[in-house]
Amino acid sequence: MEPNTILTIDCGTQSLRAILFSQKGEVLARVKVEYEPYFCKHPGWAEQDPELYWNSLVNACQKLKQSNIKLFDSIAGVGVTTQRASMVNVDEKGIPLRPAIIWLDQRKSKPVWGQKGPLNIGLNILGLKKKIDGIQSQGKCNWIMQNQPEIWEKTHKYLQVSGFLNHRLTGNFSDSVASQIGHLPFDYRKQAWADDHQLSKKLFPVEKDKLPILVQPGDHLGTIASQAARQTGIKKGIPVIACGSDKGCETLGAGVVSPKMASLSFGTTATVQTLSEKYVEPIKYLPAYPASVPGFYNPEVEIFRGFWMITWFKKQFAHKEVSQAKKMGIPAEEVLNQCLERTQPGAMGLVVQPYWGPGLDHPDAKGAMIGFGDVHTKDHVYRAVIEGLGFALREGMDKIQRKTRVKIEKAAVSGGASQSDEICRITADIFNFPMVKGQTHETSGLGAAILVAKGLGWFSTIDEAVGNMVHVKKIFEPNQKHVQVYKALYSRVYAKMYGALEPLYLQIRDITGYPK
Repeated sequence: MEPNTILTIDCGTQSLRAILFSQKGEVLARVKVEYEPYFCKHPGWAEQDPELYWNSLVNACQKLKQSNIKLFDSIAGVGVTTQRASMVNVDEKGIPLRPAIIWLDQRKSKPVWGQKGPLNIGLNILGLKKKIDGIQSQGKCNWIMQNQPEIWEKTHKYLQVSGFLNHRLTGNFSDSVASQIGHLPFDYRKQAWADDHQLSKKLFPVEKDKLPILVQPGDHLGTIASQAARQTGIKKGIPVIACGSDKGCETLGAGVVSPKMASLSFGTTATVQTLSEKYVEPIKYLPAYPASVPGFYNPEVEIFRGFWMITWFKKQFAHKEVSQAKKMGIPAEEVLNQCLERTQPGAMGLVVQPYWGPGLDHPDAKGAMIGFGDVHTKDHVYRAVIEGLGFALREGMDKIQRKTRVKIEKAAVSGGASQSDEICRITADIFNFPMVKGQTHETSGLGAAILVAKGLGWFSTIDEAVGNMVHVKKIFEPNQKHVQVYKALYSRVYAKMYGALEPLYLQIRDITGYPK
């Protein structure tokens, strides 16, 4: 029997999923391994043992094989997609030298460039000093060089989680171009490692020999090595295809192959992203990321800890609903839909701005919830959280449209919270255009499967692969009565909140010592 299934590994912040897809994009089997997202030795730190990711991959593959041996033995190719901006230092054998510093980490390094002489003066005159210092202080490579120089000295390769897992599978220090997202010496415009004279190399001075070989998405990274075959059960010699970051694969798996369509990710970090042939920065100094479609870009705006707020709400207010969902064997979001069904658009005047983390265009932001009255219940709070996330994504879409000058006409929804039809309906009303939901919510895995299928030669183009493997399950059309409420709330209230509250956020910080 010809191998005819695809195995994708989707390694996220809170879980790893091993998924078997058919040539038609159907989920044939799936195993999910959950873990704590990070451990924290110091306030603001977020680290994880890289071996946890590999052991989770091995565990998931073994379980998948045990329960679906015929399907597993028919694997034709493997693809890996992972969380972004989570970095691993390894030695020559690929053994981690320290815990991975993941994307949630808030530690700061000392700025390394533009601190002395005429350059320092020039940056101050141009008003760029604070911005440039802020960007490079986020580089975890800089922090390791400054605080753990012995680790940096021993570092053979500095890898994304994807690069770490791809090395374990193939023995090659290779990774996808479309996975290089984070504080790295990467030329986003050219989609290649930066040269010594380029700004990103000066801000994040990682030696070129410490970086992996870059491969275009859809091309071969290598084949399953002997040791990986023994540990995972995947046959030795099976091709491993370059994929991309989880968000980039999610956009592809949602069927976004036109700049007139957006991808909305309802994940731990909520994002609005589209596809562009041109390099544009929706927010100044925030690059357009390399897309999983070779040569294209994914302009994006993210809401840090976006739909993590649902997790926060469940822990703080929804013990009853979580318990009920567990007994019924369904996601808690399905029970929480009742909160949305019992309330009306606008949450009786309660408005949330979900800035739980600072951004480049709102560096002093804090979260805000305004409009409380004695009429408000837990249901209203939940609805206001969902609406606030919708407003923030809408705000991000507006920024992208202004830069690309392309009007977005519809969006595909994906990520955990997209399993809720009510959340999808609310989002359609806020955006005032259709929301498309695919047949599977495993959209990142599907995007990776599309690239593997292309890499195996099953389809001649990525567009052809998308046409055959992405299938629409539901389309949510906006309710014009609700649209009018949201349009007024967004333009007359939400859009003005940060400007009105920013001075108060600064006062809070000064008075209480609330961290930046």
